[in-house]
Amino acid sequence: MRCFFVDPILLDSNPVLLEGDLHHQLSRVLRLAPGAPLCLFDGQGQVVHGELEALSKNVSRVRVLTRFRENPPPLSLRLIQALPKGEKMDLILQKGTELGVSRFTPWLAARSIARPSGDRQANRLKRWERIVREAAQQSRRPFLPRIDAPQTLGSAIGGQEQLKLVLWEQESMPLAHALPTSPPAEVAIMVGPEGGLTEDEVAQASSAGFVPVGLGRHILRTETAGFAVVAILEYLYGDFGRS
Repeated sequence: MRCFFVDPILLDSNPVLLEGDLHHQLSRVLRLAPGAPLCLFDGQGQVVHGELEALSKNVSRVRVLTRFRENPPPLSLRLIQALPKGEKMDLILQKGTELGVSRFTPWLAARSIARPSGDRQANRLKRWERIVREAAQQSRRPFLPRIDAPQTLGSAIGGQEQLKLVLWEQESMPLAHALPTSPPAEVAIMVGPEGGLTEDEVAQASSAGFVPVGLGRHILRTETAGFAVVAILEYLYGDFGRS
């Protein structure tokens, strides 16, 4: 069953009428025929299972079969990712969404090479939103992750999560020693850039309640370090450990 995000208002009707880009995708790109099963999300937990009823020149009609609301995930994960160079952020957003990240907070580290501004930053944010939406559709996540605009470290670490981790290979306790036995509802994971975090950045994060942790003998790239920790936390506290 193919899944798509739509405007929440559209899901209030039956049939659901889809126009614009989504209609073009259904009719011209995927070339779906009437009777094809579809899953529609509003990004906030509401889910509609239906079937493609008819296709006209400008509108796809979806007949609603069932309508329900999913519970929020047991673990809310925020990935505070230092902005990497090139297209690495695209990969981080795509795979992070598939793994269960609830919110992405890009930040500009002292050693960050990429520093978009103005129109370039606005265009990049639009592309990021599209990447997250497509990844959430592919992995059938009914809750659409949030993406923040790139910000300073001080703004990025200002959240109120129950557990806050900063990945740092120097003088850090093992990750396992920092994880509580009682499942936290919200976790923030801070990752540095290609050149690593500075001592001042780690000190600033620590003063905001972040615990410096290491990942053993292995030094992971900025685009994979967050994935490793997200997968571990999802297994221990989130959906990966649930039947």
